[in-house]
Amino acid sequence: MRAQHRERHRTANIGWLRAAVLGANDGLLSTASLVLGVAAAHGTHDAILVAGVAGLVAGSMSMAAGEYVSVNSQADAENADIERERREIEADSKGEHRELAAIYVERGLDPDLAKAVAEQLMAHDAVGAHARDELGISETLKARPIQAALSSAAAFAAGAAMPLFVAALSPDVWTIGLVTGASLVCLAVLGALAARAGGAKVAAGAFRVTFWGALAMAVTAGVGAFFGTVV
Repeated sequence: MRAQHRERHRTANIGWLRAAVLGANDGLLSTASLVLGVAAAHGTHDAILVAGVAGLVAGSMSMAAGEYVSVNSQADAENADIERERREIEADSKGEHRELAAIYVERGLDPDLAKAVAEQLMAHDAVGAHARDELGISETLKARPIQAALSSAAAFAAGAAMPLFVAALSPDVWTIGLVTGASLVCLAVLGALAARAGGAKVAAGAFRVTFWGALAMAVTAGVGAFFGTVV
């Protein structure tokens, strides 16, 4: 008997890919901009590194806290919906069976087949069947606050480490140029990887991320240079 072939679709990557790319992009761009702003304001090498480290730590914690609160709220809502569904099944099992069968009929099944499928699924796991097919909640897509918080913090820190590392190794006179160049290259790579994994045009994805990253760094460096001259 031949092994069952399971197709792989790009949409399966969208969730984790979006979080990873956004976290790394935010970390890289915010830290690079912070480093460039302080450098353009004629800050000392130590001041640049302190600002960069502070940005990395603060940004990682902010990403973790924000993601935890957001996903935890989603988890609370999911749990509340599942508990309500559990009570409805206990109170009116037949009515919930008809409701589940009606969902399958709307998806194209014959009424008799939909009824049989609903019976078997509810006999196996009534709450799970309603959570998945009525509420759209599955174990794979279920909200996980701690995992989301740690992943976001790690992605941000990974992105932020690059410009900070370059700044730490750069001579003072080359800091702005080297950090800018390395950051733009990394932004282009991030954009290209995200586009490739998502099935989009690699060049367009790389250009989009690089353009907006360059604009953000230029504005921040301009502000730093202005206040460095004024103050």
